[in-house]
Amino acid sequence: MTSSTVATTIAARVDAGSGALIGYLPVGFPDLDTSVDAAVALVENGVDILELGLPYSDPVMDGLAIQAATQAALERGFRLRDGFTALERIRARVDAPVLVMTYWNPVVQYGVERFAGALRDAGGAGLITPDLIPDEAGDWLAVSEELALDRVFLAAPSSSDARLRRAVEVSRGFVYAVSTMGITGARADVDAAARGVVSRLRTAGSASACVGLGISTADQVRDVLEYADGAIVGSRLVTALAEGGVAAVASTAAELAAGTA
Repeated sequence: MTSSTVATTIAARVDAGSGALIGYLPVGFPDLDTSVDAAVALVENGVDILELGLPYSDPVMDGLAIQAATQAALERGFRLRDGFTALERIRARVDAPVLVMTYWNPVVQYGVERFAGALRDAGGAGLITPDLIPDEAGDWLAVSEELALDRVFLAAPSSSDARLRRAVEVSRGFVYAVSTMGITGARADVDAAARGVVSRLRTAGSASACVGLGISTADQVRDVLEYADGAIVGSRLVTALAEGGVAAVASTAAELAAGTA
């Protein structure tokens, strides 16, 4: 089995004394060309791993900023194949690993094997699947194993110990630790919840746990990397893109990356 470029990248950043910065942006917002430029700008300004979101009509786990961006992309005519086009163009310009974040229904509609093959051919490292649980992921586990694609499952405070162990067993790249589904504000409580999830993942044997919980500053990145292997930033970057274009995304990424120094 080929080694995971995502896991290797995270391990290198941890070994360097910090952890990885993972940046999320949706494909196709505000348009396809700009979304490619924005993703490249993240890497050029300190983001270690890219998470590209595929716009979907029922984004049940996305915050308001991301929902607005993905809806705008859909209204401009985004199609699933545009995701592979963007991925290929990004990978031609930067060498950072790129994970695609997608709800599971579009993958099923496209065809699991066909989707996985297109993902690999475009240079993708794997998938983050927020609404797919390991017990229902047989088809994806099989094809991702065959094609050496990473598979990132979510873990939350509400997850049982058995579910966390299963997520650790089948995830490849990292396990995505969330504080709780859909929460905003009260960051101190969210942080405590995230610490608890990461601690339980460690007990379950996880070698790589990354946290996404509305991180928006370099100090928050630094705090998360005290106990987790990676910090995932989404809404802050999407808002920067919406308000100031690629230049704002670049400066925001550089600001956040200071938290990994």
